[in-house]
Amino acid sequence: MIGVDWGTSSLRAYRMTEAGQIIARASAPSGILQVAAGDFPNVLRHVVGDWLADGESKIMLSGMVGSRQGWIEAPYLPCPADPAAIGAALTRIPFDGADVLLVPGLSDRDEAGTPEVMRGEETQLIGALDQIGESGLVCLPGSHSKWARIEQGQIASFRTYFSGEAFAALRSGTILGRMMDDAPHDAGAFGRGVARANDGGHMLHHLFGVRSLALFGELGSGQTASYLSGLLIGHEIRAALQIAGTVHLIGATALCALYAQAIGLCGGHASLVDEDAAARGLARIDQARSVA
Repeated sequence: MIGVDWGTSSLRAYRMTEAGQIIARASAPSGILQVAAGDFPNVLRHVVGDWLADGESKIMLSGMVGSRQGWIEAPYLPCPADPAAIGAALTRIPFDGADVLLVPGLSDRDEAGTPEVMRGEETQLIGALDQIGESGLVCLPGSHSKWARIEQGQIASFRTYFSGEAFAALRSGTILGRMMDDAPHDAGAFGRGVARANDGGHMLHHLFGVRSLALFGELGSGQTASYLSGLLIGHEIRAALQIAGTVHLIGATALCALYAQAIGLCGGHASLVDEDAAARGLARIDQARSVA
């Protein structure tokens, strides 16, 4: 089978055995925002065409390709959800030469009833179940970081934090960015930001401190971006990590390393999941569908 993790900025494809072993990989900078309307079949065929010619006939897709801006919008499946429930809710996409199945995104609601959504992360979570076990807390850092609770082998609930995109916006679109150089990550300044998130006062008050510390020479221009990053991630973690314990991290290595540092400073412990979780998740969903 072929599994494709198709996001906003890129796609990653995997050729796998029925048991989920990866035997070949391919990738392209052809995220959904780079694909013209109606051109999704051509982009997919360009990336996996050799595997189709070699006999593959089933393609599993996940990620933002199933969003309103993607190929076909797949309905959200409410939590809790396990591999069997997700496998039963796949959307079939017409495609010449292969059976193409699209994984649904998941939805949830927070304590106040505000909707939560994810697309793509659910497949990574399913792929990490063997490492996480029957229950656990998982963080998927990114522009819109997801924190998911696994219970009894199901994705029971999740919450989203705007930390990554907020960092980019604050750095590029506010006066804070004028205090910053393009300097390497400063672990000490990052740790100060994480610690500041534990102080009293609202995050908006803490954010102004990024400027005032720099004005008084207590943060150098090469430290300010790291401090801001630590402040935002620290607030995120302290909201999501309500009980200190193990957090399983899924995502890019460098970003997961930042979260691991911050989680440790907040009293937790981080466990890294490898970056093939999406591929394993696609295979596991397909296996659950086949059994059903």
